Amino acid sequence: ISCALISMMPSCPEENQATLIETIVSTLRGSGEDGEKSGKMPVKELRKVVFLSMQMDSSDKTTKKKFKNVIQELEKDKTVSLNADGIIKLKKTSRKKKRKIMEDSVETSEPKKTRSPSITNNQKDSNELNPIENSNEHEEQENNSSNNEKKGCKGNPQGVTRLFLGNLPFAVNEGSLDAFFPGTITHVKWITDKETGKFYGSAFCEMDNAKNAAGAVAMAGQKLLGRPIKINFAPARPGDIWPPTTKAVKGGQAGGSGVEAMSEKPEGCVKLFIGNLSYDIDDDTITKFFANVDAEVKAVRWLHHQDTGDFKGVGFVEFWNTEACGRAATLNAKSLLGRPIRIDWTD
Repeated sequence: ISCALISMMPSCPEENQATLIETIVSTLRGSGEDGEKSGKMPVKELRKVVFLSMQMDSSDKTTKKKFKNVIQELEKDKTVSLNADGIIKLKKTSRKKKRKIMEDSVETSEPKKTRSPSITNNQKDSNELNPIENSNEHEEQENNSSNNEKKGCKGNPQGVTRLFLGNLPFAVNEGSLDAFFPGTITHVKWITDKETGKFYGSAFCEMDNAKNAAGAVAMAGQKLLGRPIKINFAPARPGDIWPPTTKAVKGGQAGGSGVEAMSEKPEGCVKLFIGNLSYDIDDDTITKFFANVDAEVKAVRWLHHQDTGDFKGVGFVEFWNTEACGRAATLNAKSLLGRPIRIDWTD
């Protein structure tokens, strides 16, 4: 895909052009809600994430035009589709095509391996008669693969794949992190206040291998969504449960599926904790917000600092019945006064 597009746009350096295309496609591949990578997002949001990832000037008209031209060529190439609402979507066939191009690239860059001798009938019969031995060999291969991911490399001799991220923007989510970092983030733990649920702007993440972890640490100080982020190696301590059992663990307050992790609903629950609220929130606004899902509010209680009386940005909402409470909980991570609301069950 990239080679064809580059040839169509001679005004852009080939390397930069290829990087722009790769970043656009990778960002779309990692986008989506509720943990599903749908491959679609608003084109303006895509441009913002891509510009930040590539450290491009978003106010430069030439840069914007370059982005627009690439999108148009991707449409012609049937790699993406753009609807009237400004939503751009990566087509499924293009994802397969992209994967094929990546595989071909790997094959051409690596020396061909000598084909192993064909398995004789006697060997085949022996494998079938020794399933336990066969299984052990398969497990050993899997263990070796896992060990290779932890193997040390340049810039990461200990093979650490767990990272600490700091000074994160409040609008960060898994999609923007995946687009920003090299490789793949397999797990994220968003750090929040235990009492208020307020996002601290930091997280721990697990990279897919040691090499990509080293590449991520080398990006420390670069801007993500306008903020220079801190990135350090953070090997798990003895006794730590890491990586988590799910991709995004509870306690996440950032956008995307990080906020979606709620605790188990108590039986007959009629009350919700709400956090990450705008300081302009009031009873009328929160009541109308939950009315969108036919959840009638019975009572609201806002939390304030004892010393100053300042609003903490969190509160509790009580509903008339558990059914209404359940409907209200579906609005977790939805935008309220420009902020993704944090919702969880409470007694």
